[in-house]
Amino acid sequence: MSAPAKNNVAEDLNIDNAAHVDESLQPKNKEGRTVGPVAYAFMWIGDGVNLGNMTLGASLVVAGTAMLNIFQTFAAAIIAIGIISTIFALNDRVGYRTGVPYVVQLRMSFGMKGSIISSLLRGIPAIVWYGFQSWLGGTALNEIAKAVSGGKFDNIVICFIAIQLVQIILSQFGFHAIAWVETVASVVIMLALIYVFVVLLTSYSDVIVDKWVHAKGSWGLPFFGFIMMFLGNYAAIFLSAADYSRELKSGISDAKRGFLYFSPIVVAYGFVLTIGAMLASATGISNPVKAFAIVVDNPYITVGVSAFIVMGAIATNMVANIVPPTYVITSLTKMKYRVAVTITGLLALGAFPWVLVKDSSAKGLGMFILIYSAFLGPIVSILLVEYYILRKQKINVADLYKEDGPFAGYNPAAILAMLIGAGAAFLEVELAWIIGLVVAGISYFLLTKYAFKDSPFKKGTIFEK
Repeated sequence: MSAPAKNNVAEDLNIDNAAHVDESLQPKNKEGRTVGPVAYAFMWIGDGVNLGNMTLGASLVVAGTAMLNIFQTFAAAIIAIGIISTIFALNDRVGYRTGVPYVVQLRMSFGMKGSIISSLLRGIPAIVWYGFQSWLGGTALNEIAKAVSGGKFDNIVICFIAIQLVQIILSQFGFHAIAWVETVASVVIMLALIYVFVVLLTSYSDVIVDKWVHAKGSWGLPFFGFIMMFLGNYAAIFLSAADYSRELKSGISDAKRGFLYFSPIVVAYGFVLTIGAMLASATGISNPVKAFAIVVDNPYITVGVSAFIVMGAIATNMVANIVPPTYVITSLTKMKYRVAVTITGLLALGAFPWVLVKDSSAKGLGMFILIYSAFLGPIVSILLVEYYILRKQKINVADLYKEDGPFAGYNPAAILAMLIGAGAAFLEVELAWIIGLVVAGISYFLLTKYAFKDSPFKKGTIFEK
């Protein structure tokens, strides 16, 4: 893979000086941006139509009673999606305008060495979830194989490895393959969900209206808690927004890019959450797979549901769990993209999901999610304060690649602000993300202004002497 030519995005970048940087980490030029608006929108639809998001909708119904009625559910969803789309559009601007990926964007705030910590906080959880999604898909693939073979084949591990190999091969073709897989998956899955939606409306409308539509619900903590769950579900993805926006064709305004996030998330999340809540209301079962089997009385239901799970797992991994850790590995090891993406897939195999999904480890897994999630709000806050307030959206791209430049080493203000924000997030778990976001942003601004007076990271900011 040859290095990209200089262009208006990275005209100041010394390619010779950055020869040690893999092409995948160098700024994307106009010719290298192949994803159009339609494919970009379908990519986010494909990411949203998965079993996990359906379970999120089903979680609204507890012991046969909905915590939020249909109006409160959609109100919370619209608020959350509005916040998500806004942060996406704000944080994607660095990647869209300069063409740099997330791991390079981090250097602006944390420094080259400091970005190692913050990039791992995004990369490691993604690898773990890569393994989880693949194990879920492998389990479903095994159900298909059993049905087709009449029970003669039954080996989840082989199916898990097979689906992982397929994903590794697909990811070798870069972001273009990801966009293509997402488009196909989103269309197929949405058609299947429309069928389920029609079945629920025609056969279970009375019970759904009684248990969900007319439920008393709450405008209190459960309402705001659901918004936080929504945000938490997307926290890792919009943190690395630059990884996606740098692939989008140039010439699209900030407002239009915001719409490219808002509209598909509304379609995908809104529809999937609705079906999840309807399934739980109709059956009293919060597990969508089991609820599917009851609602759709069809001898081929096992194959149909399993196919949905397989495609959903692949679609989610291709967007959320493959690109970010691959860039992290490439940045830390100087490996080529194709080698790094293969290692990412192999590391996901080593996540041992068949052990982690046991009941005995569920509490530990929940703690793992809580710990890493507490850092995501603070990191995105620091990135936004850096770019919009401290640097007024002005950055010398070349400096981000100079090992002896102004972003060498680590920025103590950013690391300390991240820790302060994460610490505050643990004070109120149900509102952790927003607390961490606000506290870290304020802390970073004050620390940059009043502390570490000789820090080179003040160069180019409003606090430069």
